[in-house]
Amino acid sequence: MLLPLIAVALVWGLKPTSQFGQTLAVLALIVPMGPLVYRLAFRPLAHATVLILLIVSVALHLAMMGLGLFFFGAEGSRTTPMSEARWDLGGLPVTGQSLVVIGTAIVLVVLMFLFFERSIIGKALRATAINQTGARLMGIPTELSGDLSFALAALIGAVCGILIAPITTIYFDTGFLIGLKGFVAGIIGGLSSYPLALAGALLVGQLESFSSFWASAFKEVIVFTLIIPVLWWRSINTHHVEDEE
Repeated sequence: MLLPLIAVALVWGLKPTSQFGQTLAVLALIVPMGPLVYRLAFRPLAHATVLILLIVSVALHLAMMGLGLFFFGAEGSRTTPMSEARWDLGGLPVTGQSLVVIGTAIVLVVLMFLFFERSIIGKALRATAINQTGARLMGIPTELSGDLSFALAALIGAVCGILIAPITTIYFDTGFLIGLKGFVAGIIGGLSSYPLALAGALLVGQLESFSSFWASAFKEVIVFTLIIPVLWWRSINTHHVEDEE
């Protein structure tokens, strides 16, 4: 509860007016919510079936959507961009905020790659994801792995919200659609390969961008339809293990 209290002190006590101070307050408030949600909703069901975990996830999503609507209302909002610069490169308009988004995304990709491939903690998280029982037998605290995973997810989600809020109007349920598209990207990558998931995210983004020009009314349908051939291809190339085996 230390970081949320720091966020409350920053907002109510210091009342930061600079963008940097407001960003720190947001991160201090949002990042601890990840481990707290895991401890309240998922840790007691650590040994439950996938179906139960999916039901709990949907219920938690609906609850958080209702809280978001209650606290923030149905009206959308935007924030001040980090950079007001604008350029025209060969007829292509480029904004400073877009470059900030691209640069931050590249930094996050590199840091996450180094974290999962080079650090002991990242390798422990990968081991827990692959075989939780084996990781526990090797001395890895799997419960703390869940806390750290949700903290990382909350950190990335908060950073993404801070970056895209100046570009597009943010509503209380905006993250749901973005999360679904991220899930499609993860399915393309097989939910096990970080580089492939990154390639899937780029593919989904490019497909959505081109669909906005050629068939804007069906851009969401086109993106989510992409998951069908991917699942079909994986189903015919994956060995199915029966319960008796």
